[in-house]
Amino acid sequence: MMLKPPMNELLAQVPSRYMLVNVVAQRARQIASEADDQGIPLDDKPVSMALREVADGKCTPQDEEDEAV
Repeated sequence: MMLKPPMNELLAQVPSRYMLVNVVAQRARQIASEADDQGIPLDDKPVSMALREVADGKCTPQDEEDEAV
């Protein structure tokens, strides 16, 4: 099974695997909640979308900390 995006691209954006899991999980919950609130069906799974955002640098650990406060 190939992970897409590759783990090295993800870890280039987030310093540790533990933090990566937390950032992706939190963003995936946010994506799912926003889609549900707006009644928008998702083409991809929220976790896949969150992984792509992290790899692209659109979602960082700092962003998730700011929203949690």
